[in-house]
Amino acid sequence: MAAPSGAASCEDFAEFQELLRVMRTIDDRIVHELNTTIPTASFVGKVDPGQTCKELYESLMDAHTKRERIIKNCISQTSAVVKTLKEEREKAHEDAALLKQLRKEQTKV
Repeated sequence: MAAPSGAASCEDFAEFQELLRVMRTIDDRIVHELNTTIPTASFVGKVDPGQTCKELYESLMDAHTKRERIIKNCISQTSAVVKTLKEEREKAHEDAALLKQLRKEQTKV
């Protein structure tokens, strides 16, 4: 179960949540993955359980690393937008649209 690759867009929060849901598939199906990785008594001679477990572990670690990178990247991007909006807010105290956008971005973080 490979996680999607490429840069994740944080602007559409629903799209970002869907990307994370897809990337969690391997975690959500871990029992199934373990059941298919560890051979039964009849297949123990045909499959190297150490190698298959190692591959499962590596795919889990890869998925976790990618997910963490995407999350941290989105936090960084959104925090930068919040900082910019706060600076703009200092200059224009009465701008309701700017305040609404700032609150929306703060909620994302």
